[in-house]
This record gives sequence, structure tokens and C-alpha cells, in this order.
Amino acid sequence: MFVLLVILIVALFGLGFLHPLWWVAAAVLLFGATRYGRDRGGGWIRGDGSDLEGYRAYQERRDRQDRWDRRYSRRNRARWRREDRQDHDRRE
Repeated sequence: MFVLLVILIVALFGLGFLHPLWWVAAAVLLFGATRYGRDRGGGWIRGDGSDLEGYRAYQERRDRQDRWDRRYSRRNRARWRREDRQDHDRRE
């Protein structure tokens, strides 16, 4: 999909030498692709960093779930507690 979009933008830019209106169309398409492209309307160039925040939240939930699973599993309980203490010491 991205390749087709790039080809379309290049074609519209090339047609701009025949009529400047095609350059406007290429600029609007390029702006739309960078500003409103992809799934959630964020585009390829995002200033708010919401993708990164979403991933951090996911990572924290995953880590909490892993700690929960390790803490309440019966196998290797002493080893898991030792690793949890080491994780806790690293954060401080």
C-alpha cells in the first residue's frame, strides 16, 4: 500500500509539469499521508509520541502479569522472588 501511495505521489508530481494543479493534488496527498495516514490517524510523522506511550503501557502491564504469574506459581518460587528483589533493586 505504501509503495502504491509513493508511486501515485510521484506520478502526480510528474504531471505537475503539464499543469500546476497536479502539484497541488500531490501536495495534498502527501500531507494527508503524513498527517492522517496509518490506522489510528497519526501518520508517519507524529509529534505526540502516543505510539510510544501505548507501548510503554503495554510493556508495564505485561511485566506486571509476568511477575504475578511467577509469584503465584509453585515451581521455582524462591528463584522468582530473588529475581523480583533484583528487579526492584535496579529500579531504585
